[in-house]
Amino acid sequence: MPDEMPLRNAYWIGGGSGAGKTTIARRLAARYGLRLYSTDDVMPDHAARCSPDDAPFLNEFKSMGMDERWVNRSPREMLETFHWFRGEGFSLIVEDLLRLPEDEGVIVEGFRLLPRLVRPLLAGPGRAVWLLPTPEFRRAAFERRGWAIPRRTSDPGRARYNLLERDRMFTDRLMDETTGLGLPAVEVGTAMDEDALAAQVATAFGLRPARLPRR
Repeated sequence: MPDEMPLRNAYWIGGGSGAGKTTIARRLAARYGLRLYSTDDVMPDHAARCSPDDAPFLNEFKSMGMDERWVNRSPREMLETFHWFRGEGFSLIVEDLLRLPEDEGVIVEGFRLLPRLVRPLLAGPGRAVWLLPTPEFRRAAFERRGWAIPRRTSDPGRARYNLLERDRMFTDRLMDETTGLGLPAVEVGTAMDEDALAAQVATAFGLRPARLPRR
């Protein structure tokens, strides 16, 4: 990984799967004139750039069939061995960000933003927030977006359960880690209004609407 240094133009939105990170990041980027960097979008590129030595868990995951990934293993094993949850490939996120113009603000979003890895890169305490979905919110989000992964297994019901339980444990881990590091986190429940959540994150970042150019 490049030498740890603050990325002064970056705002970070991490959190659990299905928490609305992408939606909120897009809204804030558009409203405040910021570039959007989605860590989900670059996963295929980063996976291709990782060597087996750099990312052994990713290399093992690539060799598995769909049932081995999502049906046959326990949610705990899935949690402990999932490459992105282990921080594999995070250095490539940093490399990408360091190539962006320094005078252009960027919102970085995605579940790959582990608190312990992001913290050394923060330009200030108000530059990161983690969105932590309740189990009910996460299930509702997956119902809306569909269950593409489970449908590709021999036991979609088991795969759905495993995914939800793995992600619940990941969210709990994020809660523990943000609390331990003194980093801000927001619990996202089914009663959470999207406008209110976007406003809460913007306030946490200290963002103000981009000024329109003078005519």
